[in-house]
Amino acid sequence: MKVVAFNGSPRKKGNTSILINTVFNELEKEEIKTEMVQLGNKPVHGCIACGKCKEFKDGQCHINNKVLNRCIEKMLKADGIIIGSPVYFADITSETKALIDVAGYVTRASGHLLKRKVGAAVIAVRRGGALHAFESINNFFLINQMIVPGSSYWNFATGRDPGDVLSDEEGIKTMKDLGQNMAWLLKKLNG
Repeated sequence: MKVVAFNGSPRKKGNTSILINTVFNELEKEEIKTEMVQLGNKPVHGCIACGKCKEFKDGQCHINNKVLNRCIEKMLKADGIIIGSPVYFADITSETKALIDVAGYVTRASGHLLKRKVGAAVIAVRRGGALHAFESINNFFLINQMIVPGSSYWNFATGRDPGDVLSDEEGIKTMKDLGQNMAWLLKKLNG
């Protein structure tokens, strides 16, 4: 089994990455393979409603969106998907939003290709907007008929500067619990 995570933060080794790796540590304890994909600060383009993915039904975006097409390919090969983002103006980053819009439209237009995969949101927040960002990602999972595991709290931790989330004990525990619950669910579904 494999879980792929998309780090929507422009900081490759920032708080979002730390939180995703905390979840990964629990998954790896259960011998589930993990892969981090750096999405933040990459050249991506949101959906332009051209309809080509619906016309061709090939699981690809047909505008010049190489980064997102590689992300979609990784999603299709994975059993579980984590989408992580810091909170920017009370929501997810623009790169994360582009991933959600394009991957959502492409996979739904091609026959609901993400159906019954496991999906989890991971949010790094300085102060406000965590729940809204969390819901933005979960809405993507739910409309794609994915299965979303719970945790001991909503999947976010607070911190401003890189590494600050490590001081949020409850946030770190939430990520560990999420990893354990995700591993359990993946094993039940693939067992």
